[in-house]
Amino acid sequence: MDPKVIEEADRAKDEANAAFKARHFAAAIAGYTQAISLNPNGNPAYYSNRAICHIKLESYGAAIADATKALEIDPTFVKAYYRRGDANFALGKFKLALKDLKLAAKAVPRDVDLKKKLEECEKEVKRQRFEEALAVPDEEVVLVSSTVDLSMMDVEESYKGPRMSGNNKDGYSFDLEFIKAMLQEFREQKLIHRRFAFEILLKAQELFKSQPSLVEISIPDDQHFTVCGDVHGQYYDLLNIWEINGYPSESNPYIFNGDFVDRGSFSVEVIFALLGFKCLYPDHMHLARGNHESKNMNKIYGFDGEVKAKYTSVMADVFRETFCWLPLAYVLNSRVLVLHGGLFSKDDVTLDDIKKIDRFREPPDEGIMCEMLWSDPSPIPGRTPSKRGVGVAFGPDVTRNFLERNKLDLIVRSHEVKESGYEVEHGGLLATVFSAPNYCDQMGNKGAFIRFNGNDMVPHFTTFDAVPHPDVKPMAFANQFMYGM
Repeated sequence: MDPKVIEEADRAKDEANAAFKARHFAAAIAGYTQAISLNPNGNPAYYSNRAICHIKLESYGAAIADATKALEIDPTFVKAYYRRGDANFALGKFKLALKDLKLAAKAVPRDVDLKKKLEECEKEVKRQRFEEALAVPDEEVVLVSSTVDLSMMDVEESYKGPRMSGNNKDGYSFDLEFIKAMLQEFREQKLIHRRFAFEILLKAQELFKSQPSLVEISIPDDQHFTVCGDVHGQYYDLLNIWEINGYPSESNPYIFNGDFVDRGSFSVEVIFALLGFKCLYPDHMHLARGNHESKNMNKIYGFDGEVKAKYTSVMADVFRETFCWLPLAYVLNSRVLVLHGGLFSKDDVTLDDIKKIDRFREPPDEGIMCEMLWSDPSPIPGRTPSKRGVGVAFGPDVTRNFLERNKLDLIVRSHEVKESGYEVEHGGLLATVFSAPNYCDQMGNKGAFIRFNGNDMVPHFTTFDAVPHPDVKPMAFANQFMYGM
């Protein structure tokens, strides 16, 4: 190859490296892609470096593809085994991750970081095998929620936090005054009593059980409705949304469109704030399931560890069961479909098919429930493999055909960081909204929410910046494996 072309490719790589160090991951991907286009089979580092950028942007399928290409060029390129192992671990594919990490460890047995990752991965594989060995038929499963005895959780006189109305013997109830006091307690980095926490959690679970997988909502002509995207444990940014747009109420209804927890280290506070308002205003506060409302994601990205640190392992199990009852989608005024991820690998899916989903389960690896939680829009017509390694990438024609088949006007989804907090795609037929500004304290993005007026159902976008929060870093409760990613 012409040495000048190789030199130009390496220069593009160096610029991409600088962008990566500055945490401009999309710019870094563009730089590595330029280097690859100039010298596609010459340097495995181009692909391996692009893979780590994809991991930072949670495009794990693209990361696996890049790491695999790097290894095709040079099977001894150890960093590519790292990257592929990281991406598979993030997807909960622990056995595949372990295989790659073992290969890397043979090449660099003294790498301390790799040794830690290998230990974490081995632990997860053992846990998975143990759970599989103990698995019982569905009809024999005893739900942890059914074993919780609230009467055994006395609220001690020494407890100084917000109190619900009632007593230990006769039970408790709560109102808006309690919820506001709870929000302030959380703001001050304190917790409510576990009895009150379980009261909210179990009441919310019963409400979700009573709802179908697809919920239809009517918005009168003279009223409005707000849709928020991912919050990801960023409690102080959640409070900021309500300071801008008002608390949820009968006259100020909301949907929060999945991924309430994980990554941000105030996920417990976020979920109890959302569930508290759900219990107060069950017909005006709505929550849709995201891909992070699942057992594997919670164990990897922090929510499971946070609940156990702040409360108990029993509560973590009750959350897992509660998340399985979350509705999967909402239709607003028979015109706007709201769901977390996106559309489907098949053309014939209808709203009735969504209604019929038996959703009380962990998300499967394929099928329409999986795709609703994981898929992403693409500018390319038709369907292409997902950059995430799960779900599908669907083009403008897929969106248009789905809307026409189901007599809808618009799809609102979340699931992806957007620099402006939102993006309108597919000729105005699809909107993404993301409500966690400066995601993970590093992305620099704005947050956004969408407001609809019932009389015309036209989306109106409001953007906002991140607000300060206490010095608790994102991922503080996450699996130790993730810190090196």
